[in-house]
Amino acid sequence: MKCDEIFVALSMLEKERGIPQDFMMEKIVQALTTAYKKDHPGVENVFVDVNEAKKDLRMYVQKEVVEEVENPGSQITLADARAIRPAAGIGDTVNLPVDNVEFGRIAAGNGKQVIIQGLREAERGMVYDEFNSKQHEILTGTVTRTDPRTGNVSLRIGTGNESTEAVLLLGEQVPGEELVEGQKVKVYVVEVRRATRGPQVLISRTHPGLVKRLFELEVPEIYDGIVEVKSIAREAGSRTKMAVWSNDPDVDPIGACVGPKGQRVGSIVEELRGEKIDIVKYSEDPAQFIAAALAPADVVDVWMADEGKGCRVIVPDDQLSLAIGKEGQNARLAARLTGYKIDIKPASYKDAE
Repeated sequence: MKCDEIFVALSMLEKERGIPQDFMMEKIVQALTTAYKKDHPGVENVFVDVNEAKKDLRMYVQKEVVEEVENPGSQITLADARAIRPAAGIGDTVNLPVDNVEFGRIAAGNGKQVIIQGLREAERGMVYDEFNSKQHEILTGTVTRTDPRTGNVSLRIGTGNESTEAVLLLGEQVPGEELVEGQKVKVYVVEVRRATRGPQVLISRTHPGLVKRLFELEVPEIYDGIVEVKSIAREAGSRTKMAVWSNDPDVDPIGACVGPKGQRVGSIVEELRGEKIDIVKYSEDPAQFIAAALAPADVVDVWMADEGKGCRVIVPDDQLSLAIGKEGQNARLAARLTGYKIDIKPASYKDAE
């Protein structure tokens, strides 16, 4: 059966939307065989022969040659089989061509619907591939709607056919930050999942990865690999501690991140709506790293535990509250940054021992 229109339509879809013809043809063949089986109960084996050169489709029912037919849908007598293939014998299979008129009716009823469904599926797949490649990256989204009931915010991310709606859950929003319709906002792509209605893009404004990616965009030395971000501890909307290391002894990692007159870190703080950022130097010596992580407090001494990841830190008496921080935030972030449990004591405690 000549199917020029189907082949022309598939060719146009490939050119205009980038959807492979093979993908769509597979969907059409699947739909045609399913529809035929539905119309002919008992038929088990149906296949469609696709001849791209001649733009031709032919459908066949495959049947087994038997002495006595028990299931007409899947079996055929030897006499009838030899009328199709003279050399056929018992136990062989023969292919019976489906009448062109009947095949045409099935194709007309299902072809358009399958193309529409396959088109949607292919586009969803392309959108998934597009965003899956952007996992752990920063994207700019436009706020389309806020839900006053849940506090969740919907954003449109991407452009054209390869755009999708993503939901910024309340728990992934920076506390105190108000997002309004039409506002452009940077988000971190945590994960991309396949879903029935298209890809589900999980985004965040609170993830530590957002801070890391912002520094990569702002600091050429990080992007080039000269300066490494070793670890980040973040309490979104309030404060972040970031440990950095330079692979070049002539490059100061902290200075590179701060930038001339603080411009680099300043632009990131502005993007994060005033969130404080402490940049400390990473060290492979745990004691030095822990002392640096407690900045801006000075550290007198660090005693490492004999076993496990714990330590006791001695600070000047007048800097105890600074080392601990408001509601324990400085000590808490330092512990998360270094991976060590930190017990902070004043210098008078050491003297008393």
